[in-house]
Amino acid sequence: MAKFELKLPKMGESVAEATITNWLKKVGDPIEADEAVLEIATDKVDSEVPSEVSGVLSEILFNVDDVVKVGQTIAYIEVSGGVAVEAPKEEAPASVAEIEKTVETAQQTVAAPQDFSGSDKFFSPLVKNIAKEEGVTVAELESIQGSGKDGRVTKDDILGYVANRKESKAVSQQVPAQAPVTQVSSPAPKATAAVPVSVNGGDEIVEMDRMRKLISGYMVASVQTSAHVQSFIEVDVTNIVKWRDKVKNAFEKREGEKLTFTPIFMEAVAKALKDFPGMNISVDGEFIIKRKNINLGMAAALPNGNLIVPVIKNADQLNLVGMAKAVNDLGNRAKAGKLKPDDTQGGTYTVTNVGTFGSVFGTPIINQPQVGILALGAIRKVPAVIETPEGDFIGIRQKMFLSHSYDHRVVDGALGGSFVKRVADYLEAFDVNRDF
Repeated sequence: MAKFELKLPKMGESVAEATITNWLKKVGDPIEADEAVLEIATDKVDSEVPSEVSGVLSEILFNVDDVVKVGQTIAYIEVSGGVAVEAPKEEAPASVAEIEKTVETAQQTVAAPQDFSGSDKFFSPLVKNIAKEEGVTVAELESIQGSGKDGRVTKDDILGYVANRKESKAVSQQVPAQAPVTQVSSPAPKATAAVPVSVNGGDEIVEMDRMRKLISGYMVASVQTSAHVQSFIEVDVTNIVKWRDKVKNAFEKREGEKLTFTPIFMEAVAKALKDFPGMNISVDGEFIIKRKNINLGMAAALPNGNLIVPVIKNADQLNLVGMAKAVNDLGNRAKAGKLKPDDTQGGTYTVTNVGTFGSVFGTPIINQPQVGILALGAIRKVPAVIETPEGDFIGIRQKMFLSHSYDHRVVDGALGGSFVKRVADYLEAFDVNRDF
C-alpha cells in the first residue's frame, strides 16, 4: 500500500488558511477520486476538499474547528499498488495527463527554470523562465493576478506585467501589480473601550457566527478607511419594465433561465465603468491601482441572514444572455452554499440591490479596496411630469433611485456623480425593440 498526502489546496489569490468545519469521511472509509473528504470555511465562502486519488482514509491530522494553512497536510489516504504518492509542494495540475503535458511543454520551451521553490504558488516552467530572463522577483510574480485556471499566471499575464513595469518601473517596484481584493491597506483601528451593555432577565445572548464576525470587521474597517460620500439619482425605468414583461417568458423558454432586472442593471453599470475607468480602481496606501478588467461584485443575502459578494468576471464582455446566466448561477450557488473561493475574488466594483427588501434607496458601505458601490432601489409606480413636443402632462411611470457611495479620498463629486448619471442615462435610453 502507498500513502497519499491530502493537502489543503489553494483557494484564491488572497486565501492563506481555512477552518475545518466538518469531516465527511472517517478513518477506514473508502474514498473515490474527486470525492469530497471534508468541508472547510474561509473568510469568504464554505467549500469542500476533494481527494485526488481513490483509496482508504488512513489518518486524520486535524479536528473540526482547527485552522489549517494552505499546503498543509490534513490527512493520509492509503492507495493500492505503486510507490508512495505525495502531494507536491507547489500546486500541481488536476490530473496525470496535465502533469505530463506541463513537463512536455517545459522541455520544448525552456531550459533550466529559475528556482521558485520558496513560493507556495504554482507557476509553469515557461512563466518561471520569463520571470528569470526579465528579472522579475518571486514577490512580484506572486503579486500578479493570473487569468488562467484557478487564477494561475499565464504567459500573457507575465508578459503584460513586464511591459507595464518597463513603462513605470519606479512605481511598480513599490506597488504590487494586483492587490488582493480582500486586503484593507490602512492600519487597524485602535481598540476602543467597550461600552457596558445592560442585560435583563428575559434577554437572550447569542454569539455571532464566524461569517458575521468577519462581516462586522470588514464593515468597520471600510468606514474607518474610506471617506464615504453619496450621490443619488432617480431613474425612469418604465421602458425596461415593459420590455421585460414582454420578453421574459420567451427568454426563459429559449435560454432556460429567468430574466430578472439585475442583469439589465449590471449591463448598464459595466458600460458606465468602461466610460469612467476612474471608478474601476483600487487604493493601496498612497497608490492607486487602475484595474484592467471589469469584475462586478453582486451582493447577495444568504438564507442565514449573512451577506456574500460573488463576482462576475469580465462583465463588460458579456451580452445580456451571458449576464443573466452569470447572475442566476452565482445567486443560486450563493443560496445553496456552493460558491467556490474564487467566485468571491477579484471584484473591482460592487452592486447591491436594496430594492429587493423594499428600500427606496440606501447608503451602502464600500467593499474594500474598491472605491465605489451602487445600491439599486425598489422600482415604484409614481406620478411624473412627462415632456412631449405637444406640451407637458402628468402620467404614471416606473421609477427607482440609484444610490452611489464612493471613496472621496480618490473620487471627487464630479466623477462620482457623472458615473451614476451615466448609468441612469443607459437605463433610460434602453431600446424597447432590442432582442435578448
